[in-house]
Amino acid sequence: YSETRPGHLSPVVKGFPERVYVPNSKSNSVDVIDPRTFKIIDHFDVGLLPQHVTPSWDLRTLWVLNNVGNTVTKIDPATGKKGGSVRVDAPYNMYYTPDGKYAMVVAERLRRLDFRDPHTMRLQRSLSVPCPGVDHVDFSADGRYLIASCEFGARMIKVDVAEPRVLGSVKLRPGAMPQDVKLSPDGKVFYVADMRSNGVYMIDGEKPSVIGFIPTGLGAHGLYASRDSKVLYVSNRGEGTISLIDFETRAVVKKWVLPGGGSPDMGGVSEDGKVLWLAGRYHSEVYAIDTKDGKLLARIPVGREPHGLCIYPQPGRYSLGHTGVFR
Repeated sequence: YSETRPGHLSPVVKGFPERVYVPNSKSNSVDVIDPRTFKIIDHFDVGLLPQHVTPSWDLRTLWVLNNVGNTVTKIDPATGKKGGSVRVDAPYNMYYTPDGKYAMVVAERLRRLDFRDPHTMRLQRSLSVPCPGVDHVDFSADGRYLIASCEFGARMIKVDVAEPRVLGSVKLRPGAMPQDVKLSPDGKVFYVADMRSNGVYMIDGEKPSVIGFIPTGLGAHGLYASRDSKVLYVSNRGEGTISLIDFETRAVVKKWVLPGGGSPDMGGVSEDGKVLWLAGRYHSEVYAIDTKDGKLLARIPVGREPHGLCIYPQPGRYSLGHTGVFR
């Protein structure tokens, strides 16, 4: 994450207005928030069940993933305005291979990883996966393989990136429901949020195998590294809290509580690292949280079931997808 520090904006995104793009899954819409005023400044309709807003590998486009609508809708981050839509099967989530060659659509309900042209979205190749509920991914430091969570299969899978094939799998606890995946700053460990086990697994991706578990809170869900790469923010959706895991000690060092409760889900960290933005999935709101002390700066009403919001632009040379995973 050395190139994701404050001020390390790519020349591509310099001049883009900072905005928070919120996909409202049950309202089939996107709300656009100005992070300086905490006000909604735009709203537009998209396809059915938008799940995430994903930055393209080249940083020039944002894609709204309309899962049931079987389309992805463009947003121009230079203007914040909606563009056209492209037909794509079951786009629950989307990532990019580290070399930028493919957009990898996570077609959860079809049990597939679809490798597509990153510009036209034309299908190039497809990989069927051996478990239900494939939904979140992160890549090894060298980009050779990825680790993906199978929410309804209580397991993780390891996939070769250059020649897509399943290399192995890791069984988790019975009944586990793994969610977000995030590589540690030193590239040695994959952290996996598990909303049923109420904590975060640590996975050795080389073997692959489970090497530890960190209890965090009810419904552990989203994972976001701080701008200085010292802590991992864990959104505990079921109890309205955010746990902070120290990357060096691999232990929880703080827990922030949302006053009045909430359902913090997916989101991201502002360019300067000062604000953590999270969607309140079952409260129709968005949270802006001060990363200095966990203070809730704003609770912003949005559409129904906001999910994978994207704060943009962010530092980095290129995007690996989801709501903004950068290298």
